[in-house]
Amino acid sequence: MEQEQKKEWSTQMEAARLGIVTDQMKIVAKKENRSVEELLPLIAEGKVVIPANHRHTCLDPNGIGSMLKTKINVNLGVSRDCKDYNVEMQKVLSAVNLGAEAIMDLSSHGNTQPFRQKLTHECPAIIGTVPVYDAVIHYQRDLATLSAQDFIDVVRLHAEDGVDFVTLHCGITKKTLQQIRDGGRKMNIVSRGGSLIFAWMSMTGQENPFFEYFDEILDICHEYDVTISLGDACRPGCLADATDGVQIEELLRLGELTKRAHAKGVQVMIEGPGHVPMDQIAANMKIEQTICHGAPFYVLGPLVTDIGAGYDHITAAIGGAIAAASGAAFLCYVTPAEHLALPNVEDVREGIIASKIAAHAADIAKGVPGARDQDDRMAAARQKLDWDAQWKECLDPERAKQIRDSRLPEDDHSDTCSMCGKFCAVRSMNRALAGEYIDIL
Repeated sequence: MEQEQKKEWSTQMEAARLGIVTDQMKIVAKKENRSVEELLPLIAEGKVVIPANHRHTCLDPNGIGSMLKTKINVNLGVSRDCKDYNVEMQKVLSAVNLGAEAIMDLSSHGNTQPFRQKLTHECPAIIGTVPVYDAVIHYQRDLATLSAQDFIDVVRLHAEDGVDFVTLHCGITKKTLQQIRDGGRKMNIVSRGGSLIFAWMSMTGQENPFFEYFDEILDICHEYDVTISLGDACRPGCLADATDGVQIEELLRLGELTKRAHAKGVQVMIEGPGHVPMDQIAANMKIEQTICHGAPFYVLGPLVTDIGAGYDHITAAIGGAIAAASGAAFLCYVTPAEHLALPNVEDVREGIIASKIAAHAADIAKGVPGARDQDDRMAAARQKLDWDAQWKECLDPERAKQIRDSRLPEDDHSDTCSMCGKFCAVRSMNRALAGEYIDIL
């Protein structure tokens, strides 16, 4: 029966349109406290995606959509200056243990394929890549010498390796080149993939291969059920460039490409800003939902100020919470090392926790089923001054316990902490309501 079903559908979207409930849908429905009957139309319409390459057999699937729990992506990968794959695997394990639903391998140095294959053979998280990064590394040739077919072949290579989603900067065209050259933007293009495509087009005089040969890419993604994350090459890299004509025109183009992908049964996400003032975030989310037919929005941050270097996990968490509460489905984490260096293991940890807090806060605001249950359990544990129960509800119990244990009060530390000691309001209220004597001194 399974073989017969496989012949009928290749992607989760196609299965949903046929009314076929896949194993991945069952798992996602359970995680989201929803029925598969609720999920099917959302997947069929492209409002929910389940990135699940047929070859990623160890995947623990997750659904991505604005009406589901907000998911977190963690960017990793080696560079020429930081090329230890063992360290990257430590980051992967840390990210998975902290609850990240997706890992993006952005490696730009060395033999990238073994690490990518290790991820899709061993890591249960959703795996994403940016094939244009890998093109120069894979062929070991300068950018200008690569052909359009070379870029397409790398997309196929990543699909064959089991990658669940690929970021493709399909929305930048020859028209965009002229828009950027005409000026008006402070930061021009800050997307690494977008800048590579811009450079290739400038040097070769050819159209963006990801745009020109989009139908061929759709065939590849359909075959393996690779979700396309339509990259925002023109995302704003500073507040001054937010929600400008270049950004919005690219979004319009991505909306057209989304429609073409959906027609072929290929799952799609849309990538979004970037640096955006707080008062523009909600509008950005609504514009994307309208233009891109409700496809899940995957945002970097957004960062709400340009001056948070060293603390950009905080500036991104502020923006991420607003974005997710306003309709974003997927947050790309930002670490304290953003704009400064490749993040280390501790940077990754801090970035994930900041993003998880933002996502969770947004889920509560959106009324996602069960989102506040953990908070209610934490409140009950705090009311009882039950420290062990509190650790179980923390996003980062190890950090919380370490802080408390390093600064215990001199006495009565089973009841209080060193902030209030016997002045603890919870302790006083518990004893007063129980009719007990309340000693302070």
